[in-house]
Formats: sequence, C-alpha cells, structure tokens
Amino acid sequence: MYSTVLLRSGPYTERTSCHFRTDSIRTPLPVAQSSTGMNAELTSISSRLWSLDENRLEPGTDYAINLQHGTKRYWKRDEAREPLFTYVSPKSLQKPTYKTFIALLDNYEKETNVQETVTEVEERENRAFLDAIMETKVMKEAHSFLVSKGKTDSNVSKFKEHLYRIWFRLYRRTRDTSVPDSSGFEHVFVGETRGGAGGGRNSVLGFHNWIQFYLQEKVGNVDYRGYLMNKEPEGPHSRFLTIQFAWKREIKPEGSTFIGTSPEFEVALYTIVYLLGNHGDNHMQVGPYKVNIKCFHHGGNVGTSYPIELD
Repeated sequence: MYSTVLLRSGPYTERTSCHFRTDSIRTPLPVAQSSTGMNAELTSISSRLWSLDENRLEPGTDYAINLQHGTKRYWKRDEAREPLFTYVSPKSLQKPTYKTFIALLDNYEKETNVQETVTEVEERENRAFLDAIMETKVMKEAHSFLVSKGKTDSNVSKFKEHLYRIWFRLYRRTRDTSVPDSSGFEHVFVGETRGGAGGGRNSVLGFHNWIQFYLQEKVGNVDYRGYLMNKEPEGPHSRFLTIQFAWKREIKPEGSTFIGTSPEFEVALYTIVYLLGNHGDNHMQVGPYKVNIKCFHHGGNVGTSYPIELD
C-alpha cells in the first residue's frame, strides 16, 4: 500500500476519455506531517522512487563536478572560472530514457513571447520519450501510486496521454502575447528567457535539469558562476546543488537541481506532486535531502516544478 505523494497537481479539467475523477482536484488534500515537518506521504513515495531509480548516475564514477567557490544571489562577479561538470559518462547518456530525453531539448524557442510549434517529428520524439520512461520501475511505481489515489487511469496508454497533456501541451506563459509560447516540459527541463523591463538584462526562467545544464555548458552556452553559500553542497559527491549561472549571458541568480537523477525520476516526482494538487510548497525528504518541491499549475498544465533545499 502507498503512504506517500510527491507531486503537485493542478486542476485537470480538460475533457478526456480517461475514466477517473476530476471533480476534487481543486480541493487541497489533507496533509499528514511527520514530527520533522515533512509531508509523510510525499516522503514515503519519493523514497520509493529514489530507491527504484536504477538509471541514476553515480558521482565519481558516472560523472564528476568541480564546485570551486561560493557566491551570493546578488553578487555580480563570477566565482567559478572553470565549468561545473568535468566529466559525464557518454555511455550513460545513451541509455534509452536519457537518449530520448536529450532528443527533446532542441525542440523549443528559448525566448518567451515567441510562438512555439510542434512538428510531426517533434511529437514523435515526445511520445518516444514517454514510451521509454514508462518502461522503467520508477514510472510504473508513480503510475500505480497515482491510480491508487484516483488521479489517473489505470490504462497505460491513457496515462501516457495524460502525461502528454500536462507536460507537452503548449500554452501562453506571458500575458502580453496571444500565441502559445511555453509548455511545462520546456520550462522545467529546458529553460526559457524573458526580456528585462525597460530593455534591461533578460532573465532565465525554469531550467532545473542537470542534463540540460551539462550539455549547454559543454557547448559553451552555460557559464557556471559558483554555488550559493547559504546552500553549501556536501562536496564533489553531492546529488543536489543550488547555484548561480548564466545561459547565453543571461543570468539565473539562483537555481536548484538534482544531480545525476534520471529523467524518469524527475518526471515521476514532479508529476505526482502536480496531480495530487499540492499547490505551492511541498516539504519532503527525497533520498538524503530535505527539500521543498515548489509546484504551480497553469490551467490544466504543469506551470513549473522545482526543488529547493531546506535548511
């Protein structure tokens, strides 16, 4: 039996052939808190997902990082002259869920307020990724858990369609545009930029995935600027980082991400939190880390979901 929930759910109101209840999605669920202030149900399911993440990379073996120096959110100077990643195993990135995930990263326009389109090839890539992750123990566990909570259909094909809608359906992120310029997947895993007010510096939105960070850093598009001193990492074997970086010279003063986790783990975790309807803060223990999974919906789609390390 399940005793945890990890993701956040927004109101899922789109008409669908899936036979599951949607009338209670807007109603917050009772939250069971442990003596440590963590959500007991979310901690339970996230711990299960963590233990099942067979494709998670191992620090020191599959990847290596160079943390260098700490910085503060408002500091302008670069405290890290070298890249964050010094090595990632090429073989690891050829695993089916990694390979199909990476194929999606070049399917989007970086700037908000620019219309996104999905070609037939890109739709096939999206569905190939969902097919790949649904073969893993992590996503099978997430699916079973969500079925047990009445949040999705037990049929795997219908669950994939559900995932497609909440992650890949396009919507308008910016109020001053009439075109669909974003999706949950783009925001969380790929990243976006938005022009600064009054012609100022653009800001980086989302971009909470370590694989995208590594690949963009490798080609010179990302400049790692140091870890946040108030969130000092454990060292080179840390699996969670809070950092400052620039993406094509546009600054993200503070961003947080798991390191080495598989694409299916992050999709599973954020989907659970989203579909449970736990809007905003979700305190839980994920593996060895006490985190707050911030999750917000955008209509019937994932607006954003990302981890913040708790003190």
